[in-house]
Amino acid sequence: MASNAGKLPTDYSEGSIRVLKGLEPVKQRPGMYTRTDNPLHVIQEVLDNSADEALAGHGRKIKVTLHADASVSVEDDGRGIPFGMHPEEKAPVIELVFTRLHAGGKFDKGKGGAYSFSGGLHGVGVSVTNALAKRLEATSCRDGMVARLVFSGGDVIEKLSLRPAAEGDRKSGTTVRVWPDAKYFETPVLPLAELTHLLRSKAVLMPGVSVTLLNEKTRDTQTWLYKGGLRDYLMQSLSGDPVIPLFDGEGYADAQSDSFAEGEGAQWCVAFTEDGLPVRESYVNLIPTSAGGTHESGLRDGLFTAVKSFIDMHSLLPKGVKLLPEDVFARASYVLSAKVLDPQFQGQIKERLNSRDAVRLVSGFVRPALELWLNQHVEYGRRLAELAIRAAQTRQRAGQKVEKRKGSGVAVLPGKLTDCESRDLAHNEVFLVEGDSAGGSAKMGRDKESQAILPLRGKVLNTWEVERDRLFANTEIHDIAVAIGVDPHGPDDSPDLSGLRYGKVCILSDADVDGSHIQVLLLTLFFRHFPKLIETGHIYVARPPLFRVDAPARGKKPASKAYALDEGELTAILDKLRKEGVREGAWNISRFKGLGEMSAEQLWDTTLNPDTRRLLPVHLGAMDFLQTENLITQLMGKGEAAARRELMELHGDSVEVDI
Repeated sequence: MASNAGKLPTDYSEGSIRVLKGLEPVKQRPGMYTRTDNPLHVIQEVLDNSADEALAGHGRKIKVTLHADASVSVEDDGRGIPFGMHPEEKAPVIELVFTRLHAGGKFDKGKGGAYSFSGGLHGVGVSVTNALAKRLEATSCRDGMVARLVFSGGDVIEKLSLRPAAEGDRKSGTTVRVWPDAKYFETPVLPLAELTHLLRSKAVLMPGVSVTLLNEKTRDTQTWLYKGGLRDYLMQSLSGDPVIPLFDGEGYADAQSDSFAEGEGAQWCVAFTEDGLPVRESYVNLIPTSAGGTHESGLRDGLFTAVKSFIDMHSLLPKGVKLLPEDVFARASYVLSAKVLDPQFQGQIKERLNSRDAVRLVSGFVRPALELWLNQHVEYGRRLAELAIRAAQTRQRAGQKVEKRKGSGVAVLPGKLTDCESRDLAHNEVFLVEGDSAGGSAKMGRDKESQAILPLRGKVLNTWEVERDRLFANTEIHDIAVAIGVDPHGPDDSPDLSGLRYGKVCILSDADVDGSHIQVLLLTLFFRHFPKLIETGHIYVARPPLFRVDAPARGKKPASKAYALDEGELTAILDKLRKEGVREGAWNISRFKGLGEMSAEQLWDTTLNPDTRRLLPVHLGAMDFLQTENLITQLMGKGEAAARRELMELHGDSVEVDI
């Protein structure tokens, strides 16, 4: 009997290629555009538009209503979405905003643009909301008229209707009512606590703007209107008593700034406590960045530099104690609100800011302000210094205890390993680097105190089907295990992690296809033979850039360089240069063939520096251990060619191939 399992499709031709149009890509793969655990993020996209209106100074009220029919409406008193015909697209502007993935008023960031500062950059926000909604009603009031438009699944079902504003209508503003389609989400229920926190934080970040939540089912109404801003908010959120008064301030670039656009800057409030859980919230253009990012790194750098400067000036540091940024930052609670002209976020849900300039931007305002404050309040400065020094002493004692427990029975460390000086597990990291040449640059560019380098020769063995007792026959794997200080183990074992030598084990390979293959081989090794390291959050993947852009001097701005991870970031960098008036083609684009091409300084700036690097934690995500194991078996198993082919046929069109 003939089998069809091994046959390839025979009708592959020009007609086999399908082009997804309009909002089809969102419906096919909603997880690429938004959170799919619940509809909160698609509602937040609508809310962010109203917040951007208030941020631009064109609104004082935002109202969110949870209706009894499971729909949600967001209402503001901003300018109202324009509803005239677009000069190029020959369609109403309000229709384009809700039906085109890359349409919006937030791309024109220069003077005279509709929005100087906004969270929206890609123009996919409310169009994603529309695509994933059973029904969406948009109403816009402006210029004495009321416009209304209704959609279903992203398609117009009631064309634009216009009527003169009646006596009860608002003069201007937008109302969007959304019925999220439950089939796209794990649960259709909105997390009320998260929504409440989000609305409250919007009110905090926009003093004088009232934010209201009405729940029709419970008939509860909550309104937030803050005039005290970040200080009052942080005081209400703290669980421990502050050691010193709260340090708050703000700073924004003016028109004479050589480095930043006018209006870029930050507002902050910081508290230091000895007990209680730290409260840490950060925002960029009112968008909550739950995973932090470069603006938080700037705050950390500014705080550390100012405190260290105070300690040095007053000779407070005891002999033998080395102060590190986490010693100052460990007991810090803060609320940080940054304004960035062209924010670069990680992922469409914008949970982390990646804009490299934000480190200098925030640090440049925080550091001098705190230095001045500490020297004006010397007694408070001494209390803060004592808190940081105690943290450093505790950390160093913990490191010494770990060192003593190692004893003399540990295997000899591999000769290729360039170790770090510190023995502090929380601070140490080892980079598994592809190739000896890249390893050389990494050794010269690293922080010798806390960063170790282990170069790997060639591609690591595929260990998916290798028995544990045969692992050490491979020199590279033997060296990795000895350097890390943990023995191979299974998912149900309880390995001894007391010998672990590094808090972060970072895979560092080229940004090309071969580098991705090495990443997969190393991730396979850790998942199969060191699963507890993944479970306990010790495995990371470093992301070096693929491109470097050298830009000429423009106006007061000196010549600069920028790095891009991929084609998408490269396009964003070039768009920004064009907006800054750089002539087309005046820049120079270099593509890195590998890490070995990068100088030590470049490798530090882009990949090793904790403040500016992209370091992704490895975890199982939505799949459980068994699902992940089955998937990796298909990818890495020697007898799985047919399953691999089927997997590629199913998902091949979702992969960007670097040829």
